[in-house]
Amino acid sequence: MKLLPIAVLVFLTVPAWAQIPDAVYSPAIRSVQLFQYGNQLSYPLIKLNSGERLELHFDDIGGGIKSYYYTFELCNADWTPCMLSYFDYLKGFSNQRLTNYRTSSLAFTRYTHYQALLPDQNCMPSRSGNYILRVFLNADTSQTVFTKRLLVLDEKSVIPATIQQPYNGQYFRTHQKVQFKVNLNEGLNVVNQMQQVNVVILQNYRWDNAVSKLRPTFFSRNSIEYNTENDAIFPAGKEWRWIDLRSFRFQSDRIANAKYGKTSTEIFVKPDVDRSRQKFNFFRDANGMYTIETTESINPLWQTDYATVHFTFVPEGNIPFPDKDIYLFGQLTNYNLNDSAKMVYNPDKGVYETSLFLKQGYYDYSYVTIDKLAAKRAASFEFTEGNFWESENQYMILVYYRPLGGRADELIGCTSLNSFTGRQGLRGQSY
Repeated sequence: MKLLPIAVLVFLTVPAWAQIPDAVYSPAIRSVQLFQYGNQLSYPLIKLNSGERLELHFDDIGGGIKSYYYTFELCNADWTPCMLSYFDYLKGFSNQRLTNYRTSSLAFTRYTHYQALLPDQNCMPSRSGNYILRVFLNADTSQTVFTKRLLVLDEKSVIPATIQQPYNGQYFRTHQKVQFKVNLNEGLNVVNQMQQVNVVILQNYRWDNAVSKLRPTFFSRNSIEYNTENDAIFPAGKEWRWIDLRSFRFQSDRIANAKYGKTSTEIFVKPDVDRSRQKFNFFRDANGMYTIETTESINPLWQTDYATVHFTFVPEGNIPFPDKDIYLFGQLTNYNLNDSAKMVYNPDKGVYETSLFLKQGYYDYSYVTIDKLAAKRAASFEFTEGNFWESENQYMILVYYRPLGGRADELIGCTSLNSFTGRQGLRGQSY
């Protein structure tokens, strides 16, 4: 009987060790962004003890000024919380209050914009790895309003890499292969490469389709080579769709019409059709991301407005997918496959519809399908956008290392490369 409280305690703490995604938990929180200083299209990554900073921005449409705090939580390579006290990975205080805010102006939607430069000298990561930025109310972490991933790098490796067309005929025209090598610094004590070194590959900074736990094809003492035809490959997708919302009055060519009320605005995007059978056509995109900007005011942070934006997807023959759900996909939905991004079929019109409340800016997006019968919810471009080897994608390779006896994974390597890099003759130029 004395073991019962311990068993109950273990059972109750299991959910706390689940993976922590990028998520917004409060309906009042909008337009959450975390990026490298001055670059909205960058991934939130800084080097350890480098003085590099990240920008945090978000809006609260709930009204008034609130006491928001933030903290950093160290995680392992798979985003499970590490078994360390915050004293072991933070310098200074365990949390910090957000004191830089401003109420909106020149906008129908009233909101308070909060921003910060991170890390602050009073709350700073002291070791490398995966971190969760947790923002919460009133210094109470149980009142979390959103979480965001960020990376802290302590560079101890070099990663030469290339993007290739797979030799496997099954993937030859639809996928892209990442071939790379990890050269470790001499100072690392690597006894077992399979257990101590872990590699994660991201496509367009997405974690939902990240490839990890790769088996090396060759390794020596300080060099590990990865070159397989079935592991480090990704569906190439297609160039992302886009909508220009930098102005609500000037309707760009992707907008069908708009409704201007006395206190609100509605934007109707032109209906989108299935592109999976269309020929590949290259155009510059933001690889699924968005930027907050405007052409009509001075400061886009608190002088831009919000609108309800209506999206429509037209299935082939206006017939719904019998065994699939359709989702609006991209950074504008946090790449999450939840109800807020799900398209609802309208039988009267024969189309899928959904709406998002978006701030003025420039947005990339796509449509993906989820197999209702599949055990794993994996987003697929196959039936809505198509997969084409020629597509432009951004890849990031992350290398994690765990010392012998260590209790957390260290991020010791990172390289970023584009699928156009070194590719000659595709469109008359090399990227």
